[in-house]
Amino acid sequence: MSEFVDVTVNDGIQLIRINRADKKNALTQDMYAVLADSLNNAEENSDIRVTVITGVADSFTSGNDLVDFLQNPAQGEDRPVVRFLFALANIKKPLIAAVNGLAVGVGTTMLLHCDLVYASTEAKLSLPFVNLALVPEAASSLLLPKMLGHQRASELLLLGDNFSPEKAKEFGIVNDVVAPEQLEETALNTAAKLAAKAPEALRLSKALLKNDSEEVLKQMRAEFEIFSSRLTSAEAREAMTAFMEKRAPDFKQFN
Repeated sequence: MSEFVDVTVNDGIQLIRINRADKKNALTQDMYAVLADSLNNAEENSDIRVTVITGVADSFTSGNDLVDFLQNPAQGEDRPVVRFLFALANIKKPLIAAVNGLAVGVGTTMLLHCDLVYASTEAKLSLPFVNLALVPEAASSLLLPKMLGHQRASELLLLGDNFSPEKAKEFGIVNDVVAPEQLEETALNTAAKLAAKAPEALRLSKALLKNDSEEVLKQMRAEFEIFSSRLTSAEAREAMTAFMEKRAPDFKQFN
């Protein structure tokens, strides 16, 4: 278990709150384990009808804790980060995200697996995988082109620039953008509406809407294999060293 993820259940709603404000809610393997277990356990718990995931302070999550990630590289499908990604793909009950702030890397790719996404006007999203000499994950290389088309997906994944919640809404990643003080209330009100509906009908409807789980899992595995090999590449070492040293990476030596 991790002290940095708070999980509560009330009135059929499981609320998962990423709570590591001093590190911008960066995710460690222990935190991924809690996230994965919470999503998987919800499937077996009849008291849980819907899950809401959010963050604290100014961040939803800034992505992977690079120090923890480099010290505990994801090797094998039993690793917490991989279990979490698979849980996102497999969860049958409704999943809602309330993006309260910074959403970097997996903080944005996980939204592609949510059924409803609300973002604060203060949210800031990015997919900086290539900037770190890595490749996309969470089947984003499959889901984003399907959702947005090749050109828009390339804009987000190849450039890796920050983009606004308004742009995320325009692209269909976010349902609505609301004031910070209204975000959690909006997400929980929607969750309450879902929790009051016929649970089996909800699960079956979601299954019909998301009928590509095998394709998604296949893409996750393909991404994971390349991602894992990239972690030990010279390009990635330069990118992550530059990140730690707060400087721009120098890729001129690579071809």
